[in-house]
Amino acid sequence: MMTSNRILPPALVATLLQFAGPPAVLAAGPAPLTVTLPDLDPQGTLPDDSALCPPTATSSIPRGRDQSPTVAWSNAPAETQSFALIMTDPDVPLDSTVLHGQRPIPVDAPRVTRYHWVLYNIPATLTSLPAGADGDGFVPHGKPAIRTEWGQRGVNANTWMFAGNPGLRGTYAGYDGPCPPVNDLKPHSYIVTVYALDVGHLDARPLMAGPQLLQAMEGHVLARGQAVGLYSRNPALRKTESQ
Repeated sequence: MMTSNRILPPALVATLLQFAGPPAVLAAGPAPLTVTLPDLDPQGTLPDDSALCPPTATSSIPRGRDQSPTVAWSNAPAETQSFALIMTDPDVPLDSTVLHGQRPIPVDAPRVTRYHWVLYNIPATLTSLPAGADGDGFVPHGKPAIRTEWGQRGVNANTWMFAGNPGLRGTYAGYDGPCPPVNDLKPHSYIVTVYALDVGHLDARPLMAGPQLLQAMEGHVLARGQAVGLYSRNPALRKTESQ
């Protein structure tokens, strides 16, 4: 999750709070993909290298390594023509005014989903993405929404989160990692979903965000699978996880 030092205008908040919706409808019903995040620790936590904001960050300026995690998948149907990947955080507090406060955010606080990674037109020959494949270091104003050897980058939520910050605003494509509030009592779940598609190239508009990718995949999903990595910057929760 990414936070900014500005209160977002209502129209911008409405854009950010788009509900992730149901998974894209399957074109068939084979066994699901097996998706793994090999770099999780024994407690299922993402490595600090994957975070946009490290545990010790005291500034609104990102200073973490922001390295996309290793993702592997298997059991794709033989007719798969390409893959797509989406990483979401469904645990973002709905009330943005609590993000920078000292008061703890309760576990049962209302939550919304935010998109951290959107990648599609991934070649059907790939069965994994190595660490850093779609980002290794925070890029102010965002990484370009280009096609790389790993696929076509879609747009993540930082595009809207930084829209009011002249020093950071821009189009943020590909991967940007966790930055949950330090005062949140709930560990955030980062859900990586990989989709096997029956088309080699999605006819999608440029700068496609997560909800638009889900729409573009409708009727083309042969199989999908998920893996979940946890992350928290709350010192108390991190102490518990390390014990």
